[in-house]
Amino acid sequence: MPYHWTKTNSATELTLWPHRSLPIRGFVGVFGSIFILAMLPLFGLIGTALLWGMLPFVLLTLTGLYLAFMHSYHTGDVKEALLIGDEETRLTHSPAKGAPLTWSCNTYWVRAQLYPREGPVPHYLTLTGNGREAELGRFLSEDERKALFGELTAALKNAQR
Repeated sequence: MPYHWTKTNSATELTLWPHRSLPIRGFVGVFGSIFILAMLPLFGLIGTALLWGMLPFVLLTLTGLYLAFMHSYHTGDVKEALLIGDEETRLTHSPAKGAPLTWSCNTYWVRAQLYPREGPVPHYLTLTGNGREAELGRFLSEDERKALFGELTAALKNAQR
């Protein structure tokens, strides 16, 4: 699961990140294979004027594919950290671009909410308290949000004792 719980004496910390289906090492293999397969038909055109007509389109396609992969990796740099302390609960959302967003509340008043159908994604998970609501783990899969809800509810109840 793309989240990890860490327990200390005074707090519990949850770190969430988006799932990466293709690590950077896999990208090198996939892009290298696509490059070879895209260049293979051009070998038959070496020495002809057709090569110069086809080469820009192949290079444009490979450049577009490379930029799409890099954009995907860059947008996957999102992280969320939830610190559940005895007195205060703090959620920090670090987007790929821009300043981190924070939400905090007295731990006693924090509640985890799961909206099965309402919300932008199925089983939308939020934290409520202090008159505000903050989303948590929007980038997780539906099953991961369901599992996280149970673990999060237990962690909050344990901290509120």
